[in-house]
Amino acid sequence: MLELIRSDHNYDFIGKWKICVAGSVAIILIGVAAIPIRGVRWGIDFAGGTEMQVHFADGGTVEEGKLRNAVESVGIVEPSVVRYGEAGSSPAFLIRFKGSADEAQGAQQNTIIDDIQKAIQAQVGEVHVDRVEFVGPKVGAELRTGGAKAMAIALLLILVYVAMRFSLEYAPGGVIAVIHDVLITSSVWLLWGQQFDLQVLAALLAIVGYSINDTIVIFDRIRELMGLHTAQDLPSVINQAVNQTLSRTILTSGATLLSVIALLALGGKVIFPFAATMAIGIVVGTFSSVYIASPIMLVLTNRKSSGASKTPAKAKKNGKQAKARA
Repeated sequence: MLELIRSDHNYDFIGKWKICVAGSVAIILIGVAAIPIRGVRWGIDFAGGTEMQVHFADGGTVEEGKLRNAVESVGIVEPSVVRYGEAGSSPAFLIRFKGSADEAQGAQQNTIIDDIQKAIQAQVGEVHVDRVEFVGPKVGAELRTGGAKAMAIALLLILVYVAMRFSLEYAPGGVIAVIHDVLITSSVWLLWGQQFDLQVLAALLAIVGYSINDTIVIFDRIRELMGLHTAQDLPSVINQAVNQTLSRTILTSGATLLSVIALLALGGKVIFPFAATMAIGIVVGTFSSVYIASPIMLVLTNRKSSGASKTPAKAKKNGKQAKARA
C-alpha cells in the first residue's frame, strides 16, 4: 500500500487538541457575531426572486459587467449575472435578482422581465430569453425549513449508526465533529460574503457524509488497537491510530480536493458555490476527524472509566464502615 507518511511515526496529535478546539470555537463565534453585523446573504432559492436564462447571437462578445449594468438600469438591485456554456459557443447567461411577493403577480412581473429584455437589447445587443423562473418568499422559507430538517435527520442517523457500529462513547464525537464542520464552513462562507443557496446546502450535506466517513476509519483503528493493547493508555492508542491512518487520510482528502479544485478551475461561476463550499468542507472535515471527534471520544471514555473506578472504591469503604459498626 502506498504510504506518504510511515505508519510508525508518532506525532502527538491528541496533545494539541485543546488548542485546536479553542481555534474552532473562536471561528464559530466570529461567524455568529458577524450575523447581526453583516447579515446572511440568502440566494433567491431561499429569499425568493427571479432567474432568467438568456443567450445572444453566435460569435458575439458580451461582457458580464455590461450586461449587469443593463439589468441595474431598470431598478434591479445587486443582480447576479453568471455566464455558462463552453468557450466559442453563443454567449449564455443566468440573470438572478431578488424580488418581493408583489413582483410575482401577473402583469407586474411580466413588465419587469420585458423592461430587462428591452434594456439589454438597447445596451448590449439582441438577446433571446430562454426561460424565466420565480421563487416566492413563502417557497424560499419552506426550502430553508426543509434544508434544516434534512440536516437534523442526517445528524440523528449518524448518531444512531456510530452508536450501533461502535459504542455510545464514540457516537457523540462523530456527530459533534460533523456539526463542527457545518458551522465552520458556514462561518467561513458568511465571512467571505457569499450567498447561501441550494448549491451551498447540497455541499453542506455532502460534507456531512464525507466527514463521517473519515472519522469512522479512525474510530475503527482505535477500536482495533484497544483490543490489541489493553494495557496501553487511551491517548497513546488514539495517537497511534491517527498516525497509522494519516497516510490514507491525506491521500483520500488530497484526491477529493484535487477533483473539487478542477471544478473550481473549469466549472465556471455556475458551479462555483458548490465547489468552493466543498473545498472548505474537505479541509475542515479532515481536521475535525483528528482534533474534534477523537478527543471527544477520549473525554467521554475517560469520564466513564473514572466513574467506574470510583464505584468499587466507594463500595469497599462502605463495607469497612459496616464491618466496624458490627
